[in-house]
Amino acid sequence: MPSPIRTITIDCADPYALAEFWSEVIDAPIDSESRPGADEAYIPAPKGQPGMLFLRVPESKTVKNRVHFDLGPNGAGRDEEMDRLLGIGATFLADFRTPDGRGFVVLADPEGNEFCIERGDEELAAAGDVRD
Repeated sequence: MPSPIRTITIDCADPYALAEFWSEVIDAPIDSESRPGADEAYIPAPKGQPGMLFLRVPESKTVKNRVHFDLGPNGAGRDEEMDRLLGIGATFLADFRTPDGRGFVVLADPEGNEFCIERGDEELAAAGDVRD
């Protein structure tokens, strides 16, 4: 039998602050039992998607992530979503967009965890592409 991913767990210095950022990114509320200053914070995700659990750890991030998120914005274009996320605290790291409109950008969350923004479904469909 398959084992679906139930929760994605992220080690961090400030669980609630990082949960606030990711809550804005994925447009899902932080669990009502999560509190600032606590050792963990949780974002229950919409049905069919994994939740996000943020756990306080003493060590900081030191190297590139071996696993990261590739985001495909709903209702917004890749570039518009990049601007939105930069406005809520993401940091720009790298640009892999190509002149033909394909490609992605690499950002980091407030604790330095890398993630990518690809083109949204509407952009992909308009270009006749399946993915970046």
